[in-house]
Parts: sequence; structure tokens; C-alpha cells
Amino acid sequence: MRLRNITGSREAIAGSPYVVPEALMCQCPGRWREMFGNGNPIHIEIGMGKGKFIHTMAKGHPHINYVGIEKYSSVLIRAVHKMEAEELPNLKFLRMDAEDIGKVFGAGEVDRIYLNFSDPWPKDRHAKRRLPSRQFLARFRVILKPGSRLEFKTDNRELFDFALEELSPAGWAADEVTYDLHSDPRLMEGNVMTEYEEKFSCLGNPICKYISRPGQ
Repeated sequence: MRLRNITGSREAIAGSPYVVPEALMCQCPGRWREMFGNGNPIHIEIGMGKGKFIHTMAKGHPHINYVGIEKYSSVLIRAVHKMEAEELPNLKFLRMDAEDIGKVFGAGEVDRIYLNFSDPWPKDRHAKRRLPSRQFLARFRVILKPGSRLEFKTDNRELFDFALEELSPAGWAADEVTYDLHSDPRLMEGNVMTEYEEKFSCLGNPICKYISRPGQ
């Protein structure tokens, strides 16, 4: 658990206009452009934490629709507070488990996926729970538009090595790979740091990143 439980967070999220109600999630597939009121591309961040990354991205790219996904109410509430302080029309939130991603997005509906500092699930028996695992890559393949990409960042080298090894068995290919993102001026262009990225990079931890796409 990333944060202690915050009393009342679930209730606050349930009443927030920025969070899609759980009862309406089953109606989301194929309707996201209708929900945003435009035909702009849809980018999603899975495991968005407190929302710094996706809020910054949405503010800087008003022509793109963003959906932030977070499992824990005590974490998501921080992102809701950011929206209350600075509302953005192109950003919505979902409180859900990533395993159900195919229940809220239709086939080919998503233009980009971001995975930032995902839970490493270090025990081998939990490998299939890791977001860059082949099991999740199979889910992501369905919702991504052909030719679209996934961007993954972490400071956990073991998780990153695992993630790279999962690409080929899942039928994905890496377009970019770096083991030290902050030392790569080209890949750092336009980089938006998450809370964890700021923390770990200040500690001297190199940040790993890949950009990948599903094969045909």
C-alpha cells in the first residue's frame, strides 16, 4: 500500500464530478469520445498515483483527452484535489483495478498508455500482476489503436529487465530503451516527472524507460 488509509476518501471520490462512477463504467467502452465531447486522441495512465504526471500532461496538451486510473482511494483523492484546485476539461479519473481495463475501453479506443513507477510485485509467483507483464500486454494490445505505443518508466532495474523480457513473448517490440533517462537529452525532451521520479532521481537512482508497441 502506497499510502495510509484516508478516512472518507472513498465517499469523496464517489461524489466527485471528475471520477467516472463505478456504476457507469460498464457503459464506457466505445463511448469515451462522446464522454469528452470531442474526437481527440485518448491517452491513459494506469496506476497514476497522486496525479501529478497526468494532470501536467492534460494541462500541457489540451488537444488530447486523458484518463487516469488508480486502484486506491487514498491515493486517487490527491488527484481529485488537484482537479478541484485546477479543473481541466480533458481529464477524467477511474478508480479500478487494472485487470479490468478491457471492461472500460473498447477495441482500438486508446492512442497511448503510460505506466509510471508501477508496483514491482517482487515475488515470482506474482509476476502476472506486474503491469508490464505479458498478461497485461495482451490486455493493452486489445484497447490500443494499431500503431499506438506504450511508455514505461521505473527506477527498479529488476522490474525493467523483466519488462523487456516480456515484450517478445507478448508479440511487442521496443522502439526506444534507456537505462538512464535523465542522461539522454533526446528522450528527456518533453519528459514530465512523477512524484516518484522526482524522489528517486534526487536520490541518484537512474530512471529506466522503454517505448514499445504491439506487433501486427
